[in-house]
Amino acid sequence: MRKNNLVKILILIFFLTGYTLSVAQELKNIQLPKPQTEIGKPLMQVLKLRSTGRNFDSKPLPIQELSNLLWAANGVNRPETGGRTAPSARNWQEVDIYVTLPEGVYIYDAKQHQLNPVIAQDLRGLTGIQGFVKTAPINFIYVSDMKKITKDKEEDIHIWTGANCGCIAQNVYLYCSSQGLSCVIRGLIDKVKLAQALNLRPEQKIMLSQTVGYGK
Repeated sequence: MRKNNLVKILILIFFLTGYTLSVAQELKNIQLPKPQTEIGKPLMQVLKLRSTGRNFDSKPLPIQELSNLLWAANGVNRPETGGRTAPSARNWQEVDIYVTLPEGVYIYDAKQHQLNPVIAQDLRGLTGIQGFVKTAPINFIYVSDMKKITKDKEEDIHIWTGANCGCIAQNVYLYCSSQGLSCVIRGLIDKVKLAQALNLRPEQKIMLSQTVGYGK
């Protein structure tokens, strides 16, 4: 009888401990600090410094740096109209930025300037086939939500959403050049596997990914 009670107690402890761990591992919204819009090098110097890097240190970026980076990528720069730092054809704003960090994946909410949780798993290794993606501190995934696009010729849709994505990626490049960070835009992705891991809808199309971090 005592043995049965002991087993029940141990099961209860295990259950409660497991539940506590699962709750602790759940992601929460991250309110990003206000972007520092007064920093940075002059534009012509930044263009001169713009380059691609593929050697990344695993050191994480400070939350303020991430805030600045995301705002530069596609943040709201005109609150009165909701205008963004990157142009968007017909103002579709169909490109979502998924942010893969060691603790999990978030989606950038530009209007609230915050990160909303997607999944509590380290999916950095799925963002590309290069070895550095697994240990670099940040991988952005650019996902076009075709549901947000008004009817148009299919070939034109791909051109426009590709251009929109490219503008965001270039904003990231320029910020990184200004702040001494390394980055690289990438298209070598197992899009099917990554889309399944992110639980994307069929109309959500992975376009590109971009790695950001401190260079070695």
